[in-house]
Amino acid sequence: MEKLHKIHFVGIKGVGMTPLAIIAKEAGVEVSGSDVEETFITDAALGKVGITPQIGFDPAHIQDDIQLVITTGAHGGYENVEVIKARELSIPVITAGEAVGEFMKGDILGKRFTGISIAGSHGKTTTTAMLTTIFKENNLDPSYLIGTGSFGKNLPGHFGKGSYFIAEADEYATEPKHNHKARFLWQHPTLAMFTNIEHDHPDIYPTVESIVKVFEEFALQIPSNGVLVGNGDNKYVSDIFQRMSCRTNTFGLSPKNDYVIDRVHVSGNQTFFRAHAKEIDLGEFRLSVTGEHNALNALGATVLALEAGLPLEKIKTALATYSGSKRRLEYRGQLITGAHVFDDYAHHPTEIKVTLKSLRQRFPQSTLIAVFQPHTYTRTKTLLDEFVKAFDDAHNVIITDIFASAREAKDETISSQLLVQKLATRHPACLYIPTPANVIELLGKERLNDNVVVVFMGAGDIYHAIDLLSFK
Repeated sequence: MEKLHKIHFVGIKGVGMTPLAIIAKEAGVEVSGSDVEETFITDAALGKVGITPQIGFDPAHIQDDIQLVITTGAHGGYENVEVIKARELSIPVITAGEAVGEFMKGDILGKRFTGISIAGSHGKTTTTAMLTTIFKENNLDPSYLIGTGSFGKNLPGHFGKGSYFIAEADEYATEPKHNHKARFLWQHPTLAMFTNIEHDHPDIYPTVESIVKVFEEFALQIPSNGVLVGNGDNKYVSDIFQRMSCRTNTFGLSPKNDYVIDRVHVSGNQTFFRAHAKEIDLGEFRLSVTGEHNALNALGATVLALEAGLPLEKIKTALATYSGSKRRLEYRGQLITGAHVFDDYAHHPTEIKVTLKSLRQRFPQSTLIAVFQPHTYTRTKTLLDEFVKAFDDAHNVIITDIFASAREAKDETISSQLLVQKLATRHPACLYIPTPANVIELLGKERLNDNVVVVFMGAGDIYHAIDLLSFK
C-alpha cells in the first residue's frame, strides 16, 4: 500500500479505534468517522485533534473519495451498514486489529517502523503507557497506540518522528461473529512482552489452553533476532518461553527470573521498589502510581527499554513522571462529604483483586467500598467462583446488573443476583443494586466521610455514574 489520503473509521469512539484515527490524522491523512451519540472516554482526545464523529451509522457517510474503511468489531462489525456500502463501492475494508498491524508495518502511513507490542491478560494498557512515557521522555518521539482515553496529558495515539511504533496488543477476536483470529496476530513486532496470561474472553476461548495457544502463536511471529520479555512467575508465560527460538528475558518476584523485584513499598500515591538483574543491583525505582502490580508493569517496561538501548538511570527518571492512564485506578476526586472516589477498568477477578489490594495498601485505615458492574454473561458465568473470591479486600461490595455485550445473547442461567448470593457466603456486606443510578442514590444517602474510599469497577458504562456524584 502507498500512503492513503482519506480513511473512514466505523465506530471511531472505541478505545481501539480512536488512537488509530489520531495517528492517521497526525500522519496527514484525512479522517472521517461515525459512532453512536453516547459519551465515551475518547471524546476529549478526538476533539483535541479536530475530529468530529458523525452520529449514527449511515451508508451516506461512505463517500467515493474514501480509500479505506476501518471497522470495529462492535456495532455489527462486517454487517454494519457503512461496511456493506463500502464493499458495494469496492472500497477496501479492514478491522481495527488488522489496521494496527498495517500501521506498525508502516505502508499506510508511508513510513517504516521497528515494532514493539505489549500483550497480556492484565496490565497491557498501563505497561504500554509506561514504555511510551520512557521513550517520549528520552526524546525518541515514538508512534504509539494505547487502548485508553488518555494517559497523563497525552493522547492515546500519536504519529511520531522516531523509528519505533509501540502498540498495545489485544488477544480478542478480530471480528467476534465472522473472524476469530486473535487481533494481535496481525502485529509482527521485533520486541514484545507478555505481562501475564490467564483465562479470559470465554466467548472466544472456551479453555485456558485455547488462549495460551494464540499467545504462543503470537510469540512465534517474533523474528529470530527479536526479543520476547515476559512475567516468568506466570506458568503459561514460562511454559511458552521454554519453546522460543528468539531471545527471551523474564521478570517478576521469583528469584528464578532474569530481572527480579526485591521489595515493594507503597506510600500514599507512590510506589517504591528495588530490583536486580543477574546479581547486578538495579537500585530503587519510584512510581507515581500505586501497587505491586504497577511495580511489575514498570519492571517489564524497563526490560524492554533496556533492550532498545536506553540507559537505566534515564529509564528510572522517565518512569517517575508516569502518572497513570484513564480508567486505570484513576482518582476522580473527593465528594463534598469527604469520601475519595476512584474509577477502574477491572473486569476480571484477578484485576479486581489487585485493584482492591492496591487501595487497601494506600488507605489502610479507610473503609473501602467496591462498586462492580460485571461485564458479559459469558465471563461472569465462566469465572463465577473466581469472582466470589475477588472482593476480600473490600469492606462493602455493591454489584450492579451485568453489562451485556451486543455480541452475546442473554443467558438466563447467570445474573448479578446469583453472584451476590454466592458472594454473601464469603462476604456478608454485599448488596445487589440493579442500576448505576440506584447506586448513586444509595451512596448519596450514606453521607460518606473522608475515611471512606469508593471504587467503581467494570468494562461497561459504570464510569458514567461517577459524573452524577457531587464533588468538592
